[in-house]
Amino acid sequence: MQVKSTLIQAGFQLVADDDHRQPGLQVTRVPIGALIEWKASDGFNALAVEQRGTSHNSMLAIVQTAVSELLVQHGHTVTEALHGALLVIANSSRPSDQ
Repeated sequence: MQVKSTLIQAGFQLVADDDHRQPGLQVTRVPIGALIEWKASDGFNALAVEQRGTSHNSMLAIVQTAVSELLVQHGHTVTEALHGALLVIANSSRPSDQ
């Protein structure tokens, strides 16, 4: 699916599946494609609590929109999954590298 390489080329920072401390996008292979989750840094979460009108949910929506639009422009099918994750549906005619 080339999801990871598309995100990296666009400047998104990816984190390993088993690294829950680093901020960035986590791309995990699932049976029907790839699951993308945004991991905010502790510093961001603390700042969001302190700032009026800023929330984790609004930043999550911005990240979701940017990632979704980018992947759709590259021909991927993207849908929302649970807890703010995005699901990229595999296209059987494309090579699969997540």
